[in-house]
Amino acid sequence: MIKFRALFRFSVVLGGLFLSPLLACAADKIKVGVTTGPHAQMLAVVQQVAAKEPNGLAIQIIEFSDFVQPNAALAAGDLNANSFQHLPYLIAQNKDRNYSLISVANTVTFPLGIYSARLKSLSELKPGAKIALPNDPSNGSRALLLLQKQGLIKLRAGVELVTPLDITDNPKKLKFIELDAAQIPRVLKDVDAAAINTDFAMQAKLTPTRDAIAIEDPKGPYANIIAVRASDQNKPWVAKLISAYHSPEVKQYIESHFKGEALVAW
Repeated sequence: MIKFRALFRFSVVLGGLFLSPLLACAADKIKVGVTTGPHAQMLAVVQQVAAKEPNGLAIQIIEFSDFVQPNAALAAGDLNANSFQHLPYLIAQNKDRNYSLISVANTVTFPLGIYSARLKSLSELKPGAKIALPNDPSNGSRALLLLQKQGLIKLRAGVELVTPLDITDNPKKLKFIELDAAQIPRVLKDVDAAAINTDFAMQAKLTPTRDAIAIEDPKGPYANIIAVRASDQNKPWVAKLISAYHSPEVKQYIESHFKGEALVAW
């Protein structure tokens, strides 16, 4: 009887050794930060796909209303990952705020557009016209490069992230107003034109392909990404998250729901 009890205890312990990794995989739970709107909508589909996979992943979606807090929360350990930004923005945030965050996968591209409540074309801009720009370094640079491509300004060459201070030629003496990206749609009627990120444009009921009077090349370098802390990049849940995001179900949802306003970037 004593031998049987000892053997039983050994079997339970040994079984636990073999089962615990599987249970750990099955119990993976993570918090992923997104901005309210399209990123949150896409992640909701990812959440469903991830939960159905063998040894699935439980995703808690945390929504934010601006571009600053998702990285701050990730760096602080309040999130496991976030999905809302492109790589140039992440690089700028790491540099400015001393974060150690990395990209582990591409998601989608939202082309930035120039919008106006007053004009039908940028050619209608009058001298001294006011243009609202995002005040973060990467999106502000992105907007200025788009304006340069439209022939409105010229920028100093060789600058990684341009600002209005890098404008070398401004024939129409355009005035640039730098604002938080999330606030720009609210001032659209108060300026002549505004550079608005697609997710904030869509929240304001603006469709990039319909309403923008100038729009970025969707094949540019501004694909959105999944970011994690560098110390977490090789953890099993990261691969699960990427697999779920890059699934056929998520791709079909993006293509059918956003109809070209969000482009699959993987």
